[in-house]
Amino acid sequence: MKRVYILGIESSCDDTSAAIIKDGILLSNITASQSVHAKYGGVVPELASRAHQQNIIPVVHQAIKEAGISNTDLSAIAFTRGPGLLGSLLVGTSFAKGFAQALKIPLVDVNHLQAHVLAHFISLGSDKEVMPQFPFLCLLVSGGNSQIIVVRSYTDMEIIGQTIDDAAGEAFDKCAKVMGLPYPGGPFVDNLAKTGNPSAFKFNKPQIPEYNYSFSGLKTSFLYLVKDKLKENPNFITENLNDLCASIQNTVVEILMAKLRKAAVDLKINQVAVAGGVSANSALRQAFYDHQKKYHWDVFIPPLAYTTDNAAMIAITGYFKFLNNDFCELNEAPYSRVVMS
Repeated sequence: MKRVYILGIESSCDDTSAAIIKDGILLSNITASQSVHAKYGGVVPELASRAHQQNIIPVVHQAIKEAGISNTDLSAIAFTRGPGLLGSLLVGTSFAKGFAQALKIPLVDVNHLQAHVLAHFISLGSDKEVMPQFPFLCLLVSGGNSQIIVVRSYTDMEIIGQTIDDAAGEAFDKCAKVMGLPYPGGPFVDNLAKTGNPSAFKFNKPQIPEYNYSFSGLKTSFLYLVKDKLKENPNFITENLNDLCASIQNTVVEILMAKLRKAAVDLKINQVAVAGGVSANSALRQAFYDHQKKYHWDVFIPPLAYTTDNAAMIAITGYFKFLNNDFCELNEAPYSRVVMS
């Protein structure tokens, strides 16, 4: 039987990544990150697309070299078509199309959000790997998305709840900015929270119907508290930084888990996973382990390497789509926003 080699390319934001999957097993996963955005307090789209242009050829070359294969071994090229920054996506899409044409192999377009979910099926070929069984619930949390998804198969996913405004990761970053922390703020909040009191400060928890989320009110509540306290004490942030971080982190995690618990009970699903950049947060990961003990969930938490944007998740998604003969035409354009189909 002919081996299936998939090259995955990820360029949705500020990381240029390439990975090789062989028959569902990861052989390489190379990522070039961009540090240029830190001084601007956020990703600058034009700078991101320029950096992708510089990085994509060396990153793809290194991924193929590390996998120990040649270009002609590739069966298909999978690429992130969206959602994401349009300029960044155009770089990855254009490269994938040109490379696929040159090699005369199929193209597979990948939904970035679906790929985050399927990161749980990235395999290194070990017999000890445990993966979710269908159906399972996945909490997808990142800087731009907070969703609860019912995953019925590799290709059948339904969003049953999502944020109606800000995402959880965005709330972390914006609160961090108020406290004067660097961008991206989430990891700094997480680190400082480890020595803080999570009950030191109370913030509003929005009452949103069904399984949906809202974090704009929490962000506003945080801002007003800090402003009021600074009037009383100009050193309030400095003197209470760890407690502020612990309290905002605790509130975000409680909001996320409350809706996830409701979904698990209502749908009678005890296979529960988390994915996306915020799944690297230590308090959220601990909450999943606590729920595993208390509610007898089977929980699935991705390795830290697969929480942020990476090409391994694009390649594994492309692999499943390849097996299903689900290919992409050359005239398909990238998209910046879309709900998961």
